[in-house]
Parts: sequence; C-alpha cells; structure tokens
Amino acid sequence: MPAVEARGWGWRHAGRQAWAIRGLDLCIEEGERVLLLGASGAGKSTLLLALAGLLDPSGGGESEGELLVRGADPTIARDETAIVFQDPETQLVAARAGDDVAFGLENRCVPTERIWPRVHAALAAVAFPYPADRRTEALSGGEKQRLAIAGAIALEPRLLLLDEPTANLDDEGARQVTAVLRTVAAESVRTLIFVEHHVEAALSLVDRVVVIGAGAGVIADGPPARVFATDGALLAALSVWVPGLAPHRPPARAREVREEVIALGRDLAYRYPGSDAWALDGADLDVAGGEAVALTGPNGSGKSTLALLIAGLLRPMRGTARLGEDDAWRLPARRLVTRVGTVFQDPEHQFVTGRLDDELAVGPRRAGRTPSDARRIAMDLLERLHLAHLAAANPFTLSGGEQRRLSVATALATSPALLVLDEPTFGQDRRTYAELVDLLGAHRDAGGSLVFATHDADLVASLADRALALRGGRAA
Repeated sequence: MPAVEARGWGWRHAGRQAWAIRGLDLCIEEGERVLLLGASGAGKSTLLLALAGLLDPSGGGESEGELLVRGADPTIARDETAIVFQDPETQLVAARAGDDVAFGLENRCVPTERIWPRVHAALAAVAFPYPADRRTEALSGGEKQRLAIAGAIALEPRLLLLDEPTANLDDEGARQVTAVLRTVAAESVRTLIFVEHHVEAALSLVDRVVVIGAGAGVIADGPPARVFATDGALLAALSVWVPGLAPHRPPARAREVREEVIALGRDLAYRYPGSDAWALDGADLDVAGGEAVALTGPNGSGKSTLALLIAGLLRPMRGTARLGEDDAWRLPARRLVTRVGTVFQDPEHQFVTGRLDDELAVGPRRAGRTPSDARRIAMDLLERLHLAHLAAANPFTLSGGEQRRLSVATALATSPALLVLDEPTFGQDRRTYAELVDLLGAHRDAGGSLVFATHDADLVASLADRALALRGGRAA
C-alpha cells in the first residue's frame, strides 16, 4: 500500500479565490525519502498539513480530488503521522521541554513506563542542550525548533513530515538535525517527506525529489541527480533553489554613510522570566547611519534578545539601549514606529489585522499618514514582494515564506531610520530572496541602518558592513 496517494487533489483556503494547490497527482511508496520543492506559495506547506490530517473543510476551506495516507483519509491516519511545522511556536504546548515531548505520547496512550525513556532518547537525538525540565519560554527560536523535532521523533511515526526543519538552526544544529534525519531515513519502515530550501544539505537524505507549482501539480519528479540535470534550468527560472547556483547579491550603488549614532547599546543584559540564566549578559553595540550590522552566533547566544533590546521592545535589566538621545524602551508606540521597524523571528507575533493590505497600513496610519497615503504605501510594498494577489487574504493563512515577506514589508512601511530584523530571509525562494535582499540593500544605501540576526552567511556577505558574533550572551 502506498504511503501517500493524490489523485487530482487540490485545496483552497477559506476566503481565497486562488487555489493553494491544485491538480496534484502523486504516489509515494512506503519507505521513500522525498524532498518536496517549489517556489514560495506553491502549496508545499498546505500539502504537508493535509497529509497530517490538519485541513478541515468545515472551517471554510475547499477540497477537490482525493488524498490518502496508507489508503485512508489523512484524518483517520493521524496516529501514524507526525509533523514538524515551519513555526515551532505553534506546536509547543508545555512549560517544560520534557513535558512537551511527552505530551504527544500521552495523547496516544503510550504506557507510562515507556514515555520518559522515549522522551530522553528523542531529546538526545536532536542534541537538545538543556535538561528535560528547561522552561520552553526561555528557549531561542532554534532551540524550540529542535524541541519540536524531538516531539515528532518520539512518536515513532510511519510518515514523518517536516517543513524546513533546519531553517532556524545554526550550522552545528543543522548538521546535528540532518544526522538525526539521516538515521530516521535509514529505517525503511518510516516514510519521510520534507520541505527544505537548503537543497545541498538535503540531497544526502533523499532518494527522490518532487517539485510542485502553484495550481500546476507536479512539475518534476525523480531521483535528485536526474531532476536537477534535466530540469535544473527550468526550476531556477521558476525560482526553485537549485544546487550550485549562487544566491543573489544586491547591485552596487552609491551609499550614504553618516557618522551619527542611530542606535547604541552598552552593557546590555536581560534574563527571561522563569530562567536562571542570562539570555544576554554585557553586550555592546553601536549602529551608525547607513550602516548594516549582522548579529551572528549559535542558537541561544542572545542574538534575538539583543535585537529586541535595540528595537525598544524589551527593557534592559542592566545597561543602556538608546535610539538617538532617547532610551529605546521608553519611547511611546507612535514615536517608536517612526524610528525603528522590527521583524520578529516569528512573523505571526506581529500581525494584528485580518487582511494583508490593512496590515501594511497600520504602521503608516499610526505614524500619522493619511488613509490614502497608507494604502499607496501598502500596495507598493505588496507589489514589490509579490503579495499583491493576496491583498485581501488573512495574514495567518499565508505560507511561512509569504508571512516573512509580509513582516519585512510592515517594518519598511513607515520608512524608519533603523530596521531590526530577526532571520529576514527565512522560507524564501530564489526570486523572493532576491527581492528582500534588494529592498534591504536599498534601505541601507539610502542612509538607513540595519541590524539583523541571522544564520544566513550569504546574507551577511551581501549586506553587512560588519558582524557582531555572540556566544553565551556575550561578544564572542
């Protein structure tokens, strides 16, 4: 019996005119290891959600054709399936790491005496760096993603679905997770389907590549070497990441660099509630006008915390964070929105409306722009980032890559002097990656400042004037 069968299958999200995916004909045999590729918005995440039995037409969505997991409706086969979402925040449910991994086992009625050995084995498999009683609220984004993977592995599913499992991990963490997946893939009883933009790293794990297009079904299918040799040029033209092609670099432009300090941090320290360890402990950062500074370092090193402190969204427990002459955390929202634009690691944490065009108008309206000006700004950014066709869509129904572009657009919408971004290129295809890099480069070259936390070495090489490496909450 095939692990997955699709016959003319399609899905349209509630309130959408366009289908997220349509005309899909696909058969995946038990034990196959499949890399699912496609441009941003092609329906990759939608397909994984459907296979996990998490799409329900009663919520307003529309389905056509047939989709089966081991011969049954995916909602019936849930006990044999596990999924790791793009955003780990959406699947962490417990206050402590070990309890979170145990949660799924408890819900599947695994005998009590077998639960905790499987919890500890799963945490070790993903090289989780803390004891099982570590509070989940104190974890970095990458650490949360590692924990989410542990929760899926602990279930020992027959069908394991992963949506960009290494996207928020540092290089060492990505290598460790890849090694875990290699072990999982070696077990023939387990079928593996995952989405990953780091194609080169993924190739050692798979025996098959399937490329899908928005509303176009399967574009290419076969062994990796054959697919990229035969269809590589076509896939690159469709914005799919292809091994061996270098990422986009922004064009060289004249730059405006000012000596004035836009943002300043001195001896910054912060500890999250419930944690006995400092997330940041004594970091310094100066950012000049027109300067781009990359924050680098392993997961849990304090990059995101430093970014939030500089952006005025956390109050330092020690030290000083200033925007110009003002304490960043003291600025009221109406003034802060005109001084700094922030992109969170989790884009869903910054969406406040039910439509994309409304979302992009919030910042300009808050900054005092007229409704017509705010709408003009919103539509221009939607066009630039290839989201105009989704202007009326709910931000929470977008793919991870689309949500990331929207979050960057909201930061740009008020034309602030400083942009603070956390993993700004996450989940992008070749075309949208290039658009983001060009937009950020243009902001920098026009005299705007950038501070961005990232594991993307190509982005650092493309945009950063210098990098501040962190480790253990301090400058490395």
